[in-house]
Amino acid sequence: MRVFVTGGRGFVGSNVAAVFEAEGEELLAPGREQLDVTDAAAVAASVAAFRPDAIVHCAILNDFGALYTRRREAWEAYVGSTRALADAANHNGAQLVLVSSDWVFDGTQGGADEATPPNPINAYGFLKAASELVVADRAAHGAVSRLSGVNGIHRARPDAPRRQDAGFGYFVAALVDALGDGRRFTVWESQAINMVASPVLASTAARLIHGIVERRLEGVFHCCGSEAIDRRALALRTTEAFGLDPELLDFGPPPAEALPPGPVPYDTSLSGRATERALDARLPDVETLLAGLRAERDGSLV
Repeated sequence: MRVFVTGGRGFVGSNVAAVFEAEGEELLAPGREQLDVTDAAAVAASVAAFRPDAIVHCAILNDFGALYTRRREAWEAYVGSTRALADAANHNGAQLVLVSSDWVFDGTQGGADEATPPNPINAYGFLKAASELVVADRAAHGAVSRLSGVNGIHRARPDAPRRQDAGFGYFVAALVDALGDGRRFTVWESQAINMVASPVLASTAARLIHGIVERRLEGVFHCCGSEAIDRRALALRTTEAFGLDPELLDFGPPPAEALPPGPVPYDTSLSGRATERALDARLPDVETLLAGLRAERDGSLV
């Protein structure tokens, strides 16, 4: 297959690129300096020149504050780019897969399934939900892949430091780095952050997305883990899986400066039973996630 990937140098996108290349697909993943995904004419020309069978749209404006302060730019980065890619996909008979997020839910819909209506409470969730609507209404062959609590290795920047934030991304890596160096690590606990999710490795999510593309499936899919877990439980299971000292863990609220400008959904756990049936696959549990991350830190691609 010929696959066009946006955001291929980002966290999720770099894993999508690595997994699809490992599967033998012919890939084009233009960087930001090569393609402005908000420029519809440039997107149309780039996609037409490559003639892909599928487009996987991972690119985002990865600046939570800018989603509030540069709203027109944010709208174009999410919704405008998705519209341009949907039109380009349609013109070339390609499938469009949008990488979306568990943050399209409000944090009170724990265990939301693929048919649960979104109810976002912040700008990021709103823009992702709006982009999902573009795929549903505009793409002739469209799919939405929602991810939850993404952890793993950044393939484009594997040595960049990782920090805990209001979401689940990089949580395990940040904890392992700290405890591995003998440093204490405070696991944040607060009603103001994402406390519960269904975490998944970025590479595992990429393999699930590959299955969607391979089968040319349409609709909404939850490319997540099979277990809902909170930060405290995930931290303790991480120390066990990596052989780290749990006595180095502290538990407390995040510093005020670490909180984003908008509200954060508390429980974004997902159910992916319909996705498992569609892909004839089992979503991974937390033990599998942690074993996979250990392998990736040793240089493997899970």
